[in-house]
Amino acid sequence: MVIAIAGISLYSSGIIPDFNSKEKEVAIVQTVLQTLDQVHFDPKEIDDEFSENMFDTYVDMLDGNKRFFTQDDIDQLSAHRDRIDDEIKYNKMDFFNLSLDLLNASINKTKVYYADILAKPFDFTISESLEMDGEKRDYAKDDNELKELWRRTLKYEVLNRFVSEIEENETAETPRTHEELELETREKVQKIYKDWYGRMDQLRRSDRFEVFMGALTHGFDPHSDYFSPKEKEDFDIRMRNRLEGIGARLQTDDDYTKVVSIIPGGPAWKGKELEVDDKIVQVAQDMEEFVDITGMRIDDVVQLIRGPKGTKVTLKVKKKDGSLEDIFIIRDEVIIEDGKAKSVIMNQTGGLDNVGFISLPSFYSDFSDKNRNGCADDIALEIEKLKEQNVNGIVLDLRYNGGGSLSEVVEMAGFFVEEGPIVQVKQKNSEPYVYKDNDGGSVKYDGPMVILVNSFSVSASEILAAALQDYKRAVIVGSKSTFGKGTVQRFWNLDQIIRGADDIKPLGEVKITTQKFFRINGGSTQLKGVNSDVVLPDAYHYVQTGEKDLENAMQWTKVEKREFNQSTYFINDLPEIAKRSGQRLKQDTEFGLVNQQATVLKKFKDNTVIPLNLQDYILMNERRENIDDEFKTAFNKEITGLEILNLPQDIPFIQKDSSRIARNEEWMKLLRKDIYAEEAIYVLKDIIELK
Repeated sequence: MVIAIAGISLYSSGIIPDFNSKEKEVAIVQTVLQTLDQVHFDPKEIDDEFSENMFDTYVDMLDGNKRFFTQDDIDQLSAHRDRIDDEIKYNKMDFFNLSLDLLNASINKTKVYYADILAKPFDFTISESLEMDGEKRDYAKDDNELKELWRRTLKYEVLNRFVSEIEENETAETPRTHEELELETREKVQKIYKDWYGRMDQLRRSDRFEVFMGALTHGFDPHSDYFSPKEKEDFDIRMRNRLEGIGARLQTDDDYTKVVSIIPGGPAWKGKELEVDDKIVQVAQDMEEFVDITGMRIDDVVQLIRGPKGTKVTLKVKKKDGSLEDIFIIRDEVIIEDGKAKSVIMNQTGGLDNVGFISLPSFYSDFSDKNRNGCADDIALEIEKLKEQNVNGIVLDLRYNGGGSLSEVVEMAGFFVEEGPIVQVKQKNSEPYVYKDNDGGSVKYDGPMVILVNSFSVSASEILAAALQDYKRAVIVGSKSTFGKGTVQRFWNLDQIIRGADDIKPLGEVKITTQKFFRINGGSTQLKGVNSDVVLPDAYHYVQTGEKDLENAMQWTKVEKREFNQSTYFINDLPEIAKRSGQRLKQDTEFGLVNQQATVLKKFKDNTVIPLNLQDYILMNERRENIDDEFKTAFNKEITGLEILNLPQDIPFIQKDSSRIARNEEWMKLLRKDIYAEEAIYVLKDIIELK
């Protein structure tokens, strides 16, 4: 089910511009549109309706909080609202150019606003308020109204911090006056906004163009998107959990680039010279001159420091004591361990002992190297380690798993069932293609199993949960349903689509929804997600989340059911399992509080007006903090009788580095308080008893 690049013809349309004109933006727009038209699952007509939808999306992406554009700006932009399609067809960027002119003018204008407003003390005795939700506000009708919005916004920013300063001041050895506290707080907010505007000043036209292209591609569906070469590189790093560089995480600190963490096992970690809080001021490649990076954008700094394995880089670093030091590093492969599969043993008094718990944050894969381990290989390794411990059951945690590789999930599903269909994938105007487990009937784990999900389990997570639910191989435990993304995306390299035109390359890549996937029972997870067999309330129980909440989401459809069966391990009597869990939840204080928390969260989400009077704000804040404290106290207790143990095979690896030890302990500490993991163990016990 692969569409050949050669199948796309962009040359017969006569739309692609003369590349000698160096109209890179126009070339990207036209190439992306032509590619979308030919390979998208549900291509759109580029007409007035599309134009109006793209206009609304783009303006919201630029100024969703309505802090920059006035109604006059919107009126000027609205002249193009139903003309963007025509401009695109004739290689014009008039709307985009106007949007940048108006936005830049407003940024410069509001830069003066915030400085003027924060130069004077605020009067917190006045009874006034601020609507925090930009969707509920109208655009300011003129500059005076816009400045008033900024005054209230900045007053809120100061008030929020001012109240915290008052609380800390009450226990200070030398208390300060409210006037002193207010001044200090205003100066802090001024620094925050100065830094924010500094970052905005560093944005290039190309950064804004990426937003414009995002609005265009999202007009087809929420998951089609344009990626600049830099964004695509970062995406690949996230997918494969590895990069080539020095192994340090960086962030901007004033005009400097500061080291915020060192990745264990990487070149910087091995060298021991680069330290957290070091400030990098200059960078030199092997045998080349130093480049001063003071004031440089963080992504440009990263590009200078990151590089191929075996190459050399020298960093001129300002240490915490103020001294300067040259640090020479040979770049190497860096494994990002935080995103990889890992497992522990859980023992629960009164529940079930010797339970294997596997965490899988994403369905990662290294598409550039077939010999690299993807998540399926890593899960296979975790299963083998757990089998060596003779576990009584396995809990696979897919909560907050954002999905990833389709091939990895198909392979992984085969670990738990015999041969058979796993998922159906359909392109436009074609019959569904069935991805099967073709491993000769071998099964890596044939015992009882629970899959933990929530409303942020997405895409590949939903494929695995749906397949094992349809096979009655595992019990799905968690939120009412998963996210509801039932579509498949593929990347297209624009440089490969357009021959020649080297003077404007690289053009980047476009991620396009080319397929929808369907369960083997014929249904789709699109919009609906996977409904849990055992529903556990969470904080978002009463809040609309998921695919159905996204603009331009594709519709739910179904296809023909496929024949399937397996005899590895059947889940018996699901209604009884759900009933037993429900009875436990009725008696469970923590889950009762979760339900209360969900109700409060819905109330807070709906109530978006904040008072700007000091006393009113303190009262509101105290009410909310008391509620938050009550929940934090309740959910911060370790579960009685729940023991978490590292696997013996993992202990030498963990103990190699203090950073690994700390991260492992933090994860285990969270698991000791995880009421969802606890209930998953009880469900496993019910599965075994009913079997």
